[in-house]
Amino acid sequence: MASLTYELTLAGLAVGSAAALTGIGLVVTHRATGVLNLAHGAVAMICAYVLRQLVVGWHWPLPVGALVTLLVVAPGVGLVLDRAVFRPLARRGANPARTLVASIGVFVLLVGAAVLVWGPGARDDAPVLLGDDPSAQLGAVVALACLVGAVTRWTRFGRELRAVIDNRPLAVLSGIDADRVAAAGWAFGSFTAGLTGVLLAPYVRLDPYGMPLLVVEVIAVAVIARMRSLPVAVAAALAIGVAQAQLTRLHPEGWAGPLLQAVGANLFVVALLVAALVLPGIGGKGRDALPPPVRSGRVPGGVWLVVGVLLLLPLGFAGSDLHTAVQVPALAVILLSLVVVAGRGGQIALGQAAYAGLGALFTALLTSRGVPGLVALGLAVPLVAAVSLLTGRPAIRRHGLALALVTLATGVAVSRFVLTQPYATAGLSLGRPAGFSDDRSFYALELLVLTGCLALVAALRRGRTGRALAALRDHEPGAEASGVPVPRLKLLAFVLGAALAALGGGLLGMGLRAFEPEAYDPVRGLLWFAAVLVLGADSLLTPLAAATLLVTLDAGPHTGAAALLLGLLAALTGRIPPLMNLLPRKVPSRKAADGEAPPTGRPAPLSMSSTRGTGVPTRAAPAPASAPARLHAHHLTVTYPGGISALSDVTLRLAPSHVTALVGPNGAGKSTLFDCLAGTLRPHHGRVSLDGTDITSRSAHARTRLGIARTFQRLAVFPSLTVEENVRLGQEQGRIRTDPAAVERSLRLLGLAGPVRHEPAADLPTGVLRRVELARALAGQPHTLLLDEPAAGLDTAETAALARILAALAADGLTVLVVEHDLDLVAGIAHTVHTMEGGRIVS
Repeated sequence: MASLTYELTLAGLAVGSAAALTGIGLVVTHRATGVLNLAHGAVAMICAYVLRQLVVGWHWPLPVGALVTLLVVAPGVGLVLDRAVFRPLARRGANPARTLVASIGVFVLLVGAAVLVWGPGARDDAPVLLGDDPSAQLGAVVALACLVGAVTRWTRFGRELRAVIDNRPLAVLSGIDADRVAAAGWAFGSFTAGLTGVLLAPYVRLDPYGMPLLVVEVIAVAVIARMRSLPVAVAAALAIGVAQAQLTRLHPEGWAGPLLQAVGANLFVVALLVAALVLPGIGGKGRDALPPPVRSGRVPGGVWLVVGVLLLLPLGFAGSDLHTAVQVPALAVILLSLVVVAGRGGQIALGQAAYAGLGALFTALLTSRGVPGLVALGLAVPLVAAVSLLTGRPAIRRHGLALALVTLATGVAVSRFVLTQPYATAGLSLGRPAGFSDDRSFYALELLVLTGCLALVAALRRGRTGRALAALRDHEPGAEASGVPVPRLKLLAFVLGAALAALGGGLLGMGLRAFEPEAYDPVRGLLWFAAVLVLGADSLLTPLAAATLLVTLDAGPHTGAAALLLGLLAALTGRIPPLMNLLPRKVPSRKAADGEAPPTGRPAPLSMSSTRGTGVPTRAAPAPASAPARLHAHHLTVTYPGGISALSDVTLRLAPSHVTALVGPNGAGKSTLFDCLAGTLRPHHGRVSLDGTDITSRSAHARTRLGIARTFQRLAVFPSLTVEENVRLGQEQGRIRTDPAAVERSLRLLGLAGPVRHEPAADLPTGVLRRVELARALAGQPHTLLLDEPAAGLDTAETAALARILAALAADGLTVLVVEHDLDLVAGIAHTVHTMEGGRIVS
């Protein structure tokens, strides 16, 4: 028994050593560049293939081949990625979502290239670099970790690296070449990826799909290390490797046996899922969303007519065998699920292949028990939707890159523990529904289902839900501040996307007449995501074009061509716009409307009810001397990590018909106090009350619906919506949602009721957008208005007009708080001025 334990420990240390190499490379790359490199596993696979080609194919000596692979090819790949892909993104200030999409593109590109060059089959003759002794691998990992630690701590380059990590702009101003530091990080990260690949290749399947995904799974160790600590990454890798090996000793009988064996073989997947769900996320709130579409307008009907004719061609001109054609509508439905989640909701969803596979699996299980095919498919969709509800609820509360990791881990876990396990899929077959057994009739059924799904998703673009989704995608904090219930809406998008993926997965299985787990592999899910992103995630044409491209290219002799092409386009996402933007668009005609120019005199007060307000200009009256506090901050304290106090026992009372201003230097705590009042930040001590009721635990959108509206220092408008749609969103999600006339009143008050109301917000100057944001806040008819530097970016005339509006609003009964650096504006409108310094109100 002791001998078995020792041998399993050695085997676990070998696996853990390879995982530790991955962790070291990912941590160093992320620290030097800020990029979570999902392509790490694909680089490892390419290097393993290169070494095999040199040694086995071209008969080079192993030492020479290893030196060329590890010291030339691997770092060279990293330098190419830095110069061609990620450095241009960094210079454009791309957010983490865009860089993650680029890394997925590189992943798909390298997988496609490997398939084209070496074929899709597995290889079992990879050369062994360090022999079978795990101590050699462990020694190499420890030596590498010590070397990295020494370089980071005691060399000039290490000091530059730490400076870039702490504050890249300041490091650049200090004369540090941040690009050189990033290039070194990429070269080293790719070196570790190459070393991981050549060490793993003799012991796992060397194929274009298996190895990259295997390395992706061990991203868990870097996540556990919070992308910072090399010792934690190495220790976690070794511990998980040993635990995974020891689990193979357990052989329980009954239903638990196969499940435990699956867990024992995939413990890194479990660790990734747990780490992504439990540990603090990488990135930040509002920085994980995909960018909104850059073009507006509808696709002309003529384009849709051409697409419809092309889809109908197989029925008229092809023979009876439509094996390839029947895959297109089914795959289009799956890809349509990504339009819902990524295009409409702006979220990075990497697990849709799992929901498609579950749809096919549940359909097969139900039909095997005698349920008719169409009924089985109809039942499978809500079953998968229920599963997605369980998995999506914790996922949608994650922010930053953790959201992408959770969806990826969920997809891999479903594949490893369900779709590929004999206990779940043994003996399953999947036929077609009665009456649709031949290819022609089944293809016609698929087209009918696809048309219905397209109509459903098109409805999401219109109406209240469509505007809320667009706001969520464009600016999540702004959507939340407008009253949009962000978690609920995200969950809706996830569940609807999973249901569509399940429907498409079931249709795909029926079209192939078999349940094939390989058709729903997580790597295919990454390929589908890349296809939707490069073609245009918000276009309904994208699923049709992407499905046709994927099926037709891979059906030919050049398997992998689709991955190569789409991966290249996704890797260059910062330079190449979505291809659907090249199509002609029908821009809605701008209706002429009676409106006003920007206010130049005293504005009409905005009535807080549908029956008040005559539109007669009034002068702001002095606030009552003893007005009761409506919004009250009680002894608020906020302390950040490191013991820095942003707020220290702050008390503030805001009364109706009263303008209160907060002034003070940067870092005084004004924005922190503002965020505590708005609900975007919860104080560590103290409470916030509204009319005597404690609302400290209420979210930002809940406070908006209670009547507390806010604006942002940095504009929070929704560029894919028009001016009127921005304002209407505020009315639909605000305190009073049953008064459509509030939209018109807000537009008129802010001088937006003219033709500008039909303009997309993306095309307007700062002064107009400030008025749009304020009009949106007022459309919900709040009783309290929180304004964070509302005059930022305004000229003198615009600032004067803003002052007149705020004075009139206070005279009409609103409670107003202004955080502002413009002291002239403050002096002209404020009844009370508080000065903050060092997290305290000093006057």
